[in-house]
Amino acid sequence: MSFVEYSEFIQDGDVAIIYLGHESMMPVKVQQGAQTQTRYGVIRHSTDLIGQRYGSKVTCSKGGWVHVLHPTPELWTLNLPHRTQILYATDIANITMMLELKPGSVVCESGTGSGSLSHAILRTIAPTGHLHTVEFHQQRSEKAAEEFREHRVGHLVTVRNQDVCKDGFGVTGVADAVFLDIPSPWEAVGHVKAAMKKQGGRVCSFSPCIEQVQRTCEALANQGFEEISTVEVLQRVHDIRTVSLPLPDFGPDPSGDVTQPDPPPPAAPTPTPAQASVTCKTTIPPREMTGHTGYLTFATKPRS
Repeated sequence: MSFVEYSEFIQDGDVAIIYLGHESMMPVKVQQGAQTQTRYGVIRHSTDLIGQRYGSKVTCSKGGWVHVLHPTPELWTLNLPHRTQILYATDIANITMMLELKPGSVVCESGTGSGSLSHAILRTIAPTGHLHTVEFHQQRSEKAAEEFREHRVGHLVTVRNQDVCKDGFGVTGVADAVFLDIPSPWEAVGHVKAAMKKQGGRVCSFSPCIEQVQRTCEALANQGFEEISTVEVLQRVHDIRTVSLPLPDFGPDPSGDVTQPDPPPPAAPTPTPAQASVTCKTTIPPREMTGHTGYLTFATKPRS
């Protein structure tokens, strides 16, 4: 099992995603002889998981069943242990596209945090790219390095425990793209420029406050970066519903009448027929939605 390569069968030591139901999942490290408790009963790793195909339907001890899914960066974002606030798919998709990441890209990142974006970057740049990620907090740095090894992407990433604002990324002139998610990104802009290739590249900074964005944009402009822009991404998921809409009754069509005959005498009232209607599919916007997460500031380092 690897987060960047698909495996057919579950093996000892894999990290699998147990799908319990809608919006209910959990990550499990598969180990010979181990057991996992769920609300549907016990899952025995030796007999229920190891050797089974990913995507299999597994029956638990109480008779309920779950599906065992192959891990992906998208599923890991929804199930990872939170050591910090994380980025979700809405922002991650824009970051990987706007940084122009592809297989073989070299990326510098700070800070590593819980590794949500890191896994998405690794899947994008594999199999020949490399990620240099910097984390200020020692325990988070060690835990991230351990997870990368467990997920069998350790050969694609170098984890450093240092202050990027003072010590930089530990590399010079190698990065195609740089990502910053730190409290004071403007203090690291000089190190960002030093880490990037002479041919130029793209940089992105994530900041929750507009005051951070203002200072970062000033620092980027002072360092000679171009095409500076800031976006905020908001996602609205519409529900699809079946609705019945009444057809309006406009009465008889008078356009074909040449002369207007005398009105007929009033007739006895008759029961009004049921109004005609049509059934169709429509979308309904959400009553609640996730609001502001942060601002994404992008810039380009020109060729030097």
